[in-house]
Amino acid sequence: MRTFIGGHEVVSTDEFIELALGTPLELWLGVQDESEEERAARLDAARDILAEYPNLPDDVSRVAAQVIEAHAPELFNVVPIAARSGARRRNGKGRVAA
Repeated sequence: MRTFIGGHEVVSTDEFIELALGTPLELWLGVQDESEEERAARLDAARDILAEYPNLPDDVSRVAAQVIEAHAPELFNVVPIAARSGARRRNGKGRVAA
């Protein structure tokens, strides 16, 4: 299945997040080995964006909830160990029962 946001095909999770936020993911998370000066500039830009778009945190929460809802079956696909085929269990005496 292919996903499009604003006419752009999304090819990775990071790209999906970036398109949904409207900003690069690195702006919010930073990058490895960034200098103090780079960090300060990144945080200043993030503060400016939040001042201009005060609803952004709510929008991000809504998008995250929609993604979780859409992918809940895959995210929460839990199979009990006893239900696996060929699973063996121990009887009360430490012996494996078929």
